[in-house]
Amino acid sequence: MSDVGEGRRARGGGAARRAERTAVRIECAKFIERNIPNLEILNEEALQIIEYNAETVLEEIGVNFVENPAALDRWRDAGADVQGERVRIPRGLARELCKSAPSSYVQHARNPERNVTVGGRGLVLAPVYGPPFVRDEGGRRYATIEDFQKFVKLGYMSKWLHHSGGTVCEPTDVPVNKRHLDMLLAHMTLSDKPYMGSVTEPVRAQDSVEMSDILFGGLDGRTVMTSLININSPLTFDGIMMGALEVYAKANQAAIISPFIVGGAMAPVTVAGTLTQVLAEVLAGVAYSQLIRKGAPVIAGAFVTSIDMNSGAPTFGTPEASHVTYGVGQLVRRLGIPYRSAGGFTGSKVPDAQAAYESANSLNMGLLSGVNFMLHACGWLEGGLVSSFEKFVMDADQLGILHHLAAGIDVSENGQAMDAIREVGPGGHYLGCAHTQANFKQAFWRTNLLDYKPYETWEEEGARDTVQLARERVARMLADYQKPAIDPAIEEALLEYVAKKKASMPDAFM
Repeated sequence: MSDVGEGRRARGGGAARRAERTAVRIECAKFIERNIPNLEILNEEALQIIEYNAETVLEEIGVNFVENPAALDRWRDAGADVQGERVRIPRGLARELCKSAPSSYVQHARNPERNVTVGGRGLVLAPVYGPPFVRDEGGRRYATIEDFQKFVKLGYMSKWLHHSGGTVCEPTDVPVNKRHLDMLLAHMTLSDKPYMGSVTEPVRAQDSVEMSDILFGGLDGRTVMTSLININSPLTFDGIMMGALEVYAKANQAAIISPFIVGGAMAPVTVAGTLTQVLAEVLAGVAYSQLIRKGAPVIAGAFVTSIDMNSGAPTFGTPEASHVTYGVGQLVRRLGIPYRSAGGFTGSKVPDAQAAYESANSLNMGLLSGVNFMLHACGWLEGGLVSSFEKFVMDADQLGILHHLAAGIDVSENGQAMDAIREVGPGGHYLGCAHTQANFKQAFWRTNLLDYKPYETWEEEGARDTVQLARERVARMLADYQKPAIDPAIEEALLEYVAKKKASMPDAFM
């Protein structure tokens, strides 16, 4: 080959490499499989005390199943003592019922490559859920359906998120009785990751099942949704949430049975007291799911925070919340069912140092406590009142660290690096050695957001702080978004279902 031809080939190779580096790539990491131990803070004696006390709560104090006569009948038939809406569960009954709940299950995505396994040593990461407000460069405002769609797109584009989530923000510009249809449609068409169904009314849960049936061309017993069923702590199960649970359990769709704990307000101020109440509520809720359908997939949840006794506001990233989260993890593992807790929690009003500290504490706590499904993994702000676009990508970037921590330490022959140590010897450096050249691309976690450049370069580029970098990343990700392929006939059928449902009822904003 001539020198000119060789030069063209070299230039072409460089152009190809540059094109490869700048091409839009939509990557999704597999759900985390831990190779590190869980942190366990309760000894056997403490676990037995809490388990005994929780059963005492169920037997002597009981739980309320309100506005749900059918639930009271089910409990009565199962052997519980039902007086009015109070259900007292004999010692051992709830635990026995929980035994039929699976230790893990697969949630199917419309793209089979995005399927996740919930349970065991796994950890599935899902975004923020529920805020009525959003925050972006324009400040804090009520969320819209356009905001919702943007968050779904960001979740789809985020490498370290495994799940599209549910109500990533509450689109207040759509009628209350119809917005679940638009939210489900966004998850189903703008992403191909797993998603959550609606739980705000049993009929909306049924809509979720029917739309999923269309999307998957028939469910055939597959679990394609994991949805959030909150318990009204303390010790109260309301008819709306339990009605949604009944719909999902009958259809073999997964439910997160999650006490909503604010220590000092909805649970005792002590860690052991809170653990007792959480376990009692989890036992009753999971047991009820099995009364609906034996073997229905379910997750034991624990949303845990404490309260500032001066202001009454919830606090996040605190040691007490960590103690409860670690403890519940141990208790749930003894039940043999998957565990949901933790997230990128913060009480901060903006994505600042407080937000970073509190979220980091909460995320690492979730990894080490053995959580299998982490809701609110990115985007949470202001105690859950706000979904933040900037914080969404800041948190999503940090989730990569959880993946690398969970992988543990490689002690294979390559991991031991003895050849590298021999090659370099005393006084040398490792930058050019064969082992470094073979491993440098995958050796270290690399941020897609944070700035590690020299001061002079940082200043020349505008001295941007992390929020500004995040804002630019949001814009870039949305500009690069490419809708995942979907069968046009299925999309048309979903649109028709939504249109028909909307036309069948008047708008309601309450």
